[in-house]
Amino acid sequence: MSIEQTLLSVAVSLFFGLMMTRVLKPFKLPDVTAYLIAGTLVGTFCIGRFVINGYVVGFNNSVAPVEAFNIISNVALGFIAFDIGNEFRLNDLKKTGKQATVIGIIQAVIATVLVDIALIASHFIIIKATGRDYLPVPACVILGAIASATAPAATLMVVRQYKAKGALTDLLLPIVALDDAVGLVLFAVSFGISKALYGGSVDIISVAVEPLLEIVLSLILGAAAGFILSFIEKFFHSRSNRLTLIISFVFLTVVVTQLKIPAGKINIGFSPLLTCMMFGTVFCNVCPTSEEMMERTERWTKPLFMLFFVISGASLDLSVFTKPVFIVIGVVYILFRSLGKYTGAMGSAKAVHCENNTVKYLGITLLPQAGVALGMVSTVCSDSIFGDTEIAGTVRFVVLFAVLIYEIAGPVLTKWALTKSGDITEKPEGKTARRINKL
Repeated sequence: MSIEQTLLSVAVSLFFGLMMTRVLKPFKLPDVTAYLIAGTLVGTFCIGRFVINGYVVGFNNSVAPVEAFNIISNVALGFIAFDIGNEFRLNDLKKTGKQATVIGIIQAVIATVLVDIALIASHFIIIKATGRDYLPVPACVILGAIASATAPAATLMVVRQYKAKGALTDLLLPIVALDDAVGLVLFAVSFGISKALYGGSVDIISVAVEPLLEIVLSLILGAAAGFILSFIEKFFHSRSNRLTLIISFVFLTVVVTQLKIPAGKINIGFSPLLTCMMFGTVFCNVCPTSEEMMERTERWTKPLFMLFFVISGASLDLSVFTKPVFIVIGVVYILFRSLGKYTGAMGSAKAVHCENNTVKYLGITLLPQAGVALGMVSTVCSDSIFGDTEIAGTVRFVVLFAVLIYEIAGPVLTKWALTKSGDITEKPEGKTARRINKL
């Protein structure tokens, strides 16, 4: 892909993302939803079909593939995780740490169990109705584990846009961060069980050792980055230099997390989300000027986040609607994952004595799903055992369908839940807002 085509795709993405926020403003939808819808418009199934003088106005698989922009997505996720890590200040964790840990683990496990049960039951129903195994049991087990994953990006953007503050928001961000670690463990265990069901043997190293090692090493790497940045920051006093320092460190951390290091039978790897979250957590608790520096970083990252969500929308595969059986399976997955997230969060929040509004609305804010889930799908599709099987295809189509629904509806539901809980309050806009602020 040429430099000109790359710049054109980026420019079109930013323009359509910005314009869609104006188009949807009367509907009071979150900006994240507008960006995702803009992405579907500039993607392969709409504007991306048009080629003018050899250039694509948007994205398509032949000339300007979305995969070519993965570097932007990786960097954006790094900054999103870094921002979430900045919410883990020790003073706040003393109040909510125990609650967030209990809720984060229980809601993820319950979502996995409910999806497993529902899909395995669907497996037998589909065989009886069609005479064909469209939903193998190993795929059911893998999909159950993927159901545990929550998308931190959409949640953070809604919290930021509406400046949400309150008991629910204080719990939400730590839970979403913890969700990544819990999801990694559940996926590794379920993946190993699926291989055993498919006819292979259970590999203890891949089931237990590698995911735990990945979590520990990610936390160590993130902590080291946080301490090093806090030390170097003391030698720079201008705001612009400090901003450049943060950007360079997040870039470097994202690059390091992409490394895969073989060590005998063990493959050493890092979780980009966990690493950058830990990076942000250590930095915000060690560096005395972290709050001021993060305010400037937020202004720089807004166009980056917009581009990330537009690209995410462009990558949504609308061809899933051509497979009726997978739509049915996807609906079952969505319903029971949503039920698991909601009941798991509600029950555990009540057990740890959270406020009534948190108990009622927390589960709804945990519904968005995207990046982590798609990463798990990529692992299944590239696996030496499952890669070329119907199992990988089933997992891919079901999760793509679910992500399509969750990414469009999830931010809207998150905004609604935060508003109902009182964490988002309506603010005056335009000239009226500016006048009030001056008073």
